[in-house]
Amino acid sequence: MPIERHQAGPRMSQAVVHGNTVYLAGQVADDTSQSTAGQTKQVLQKIDALLKAAGTDKSKLLSTNIWLTDIGNFAEMNSAWDAWVSPGNTPARATVEAKLASPAYLVEIMVVGAKD
Repeated sequence: MPIERHQAGPRMSQAVVHGNTVYLAGQVADDTSQSTAGQTKQVLQKIDALLKAAGTDKSKLLSTNIWLTDIGNFAEMNSAWDAWVSPGNTPARATVEAKLASPAYLVEIMVVGAKD
C-alpha cells in the first residue's frame, strides 16, 4: 500500500495518507498577532485545506490533539472549535496545556481522519 505525502519538507510532511487514513502534522497560525480564538480559526482553515488535498473533510475526523499555551483559554479555543466541527461527527479529542515551539503560538492542533 503506497504512502502519499503532502507538502513534504526536509523535517516533516504536513499530511500523510496511508490507505484510508490521513495524518496531519500539528498546525499553528500564520498570523500570531491574533487571540487564541483567532489563531484557532486560522488553524482550522489550514486543516480544512489539508484534508481536502488529501481527499477527505472534517466530517471524517477520527481523533484530535489540541495544545494550548494557557489552559485558561480553553473556552475561547472551544468557541472557534464548536463553530467549526461537523455536528454529529465529533472526533475523539484531547486538549492539554503545553509550551509550543514559539511563544507567539497560542494553539496547535493535530488531527487524524478517514477517507472513503
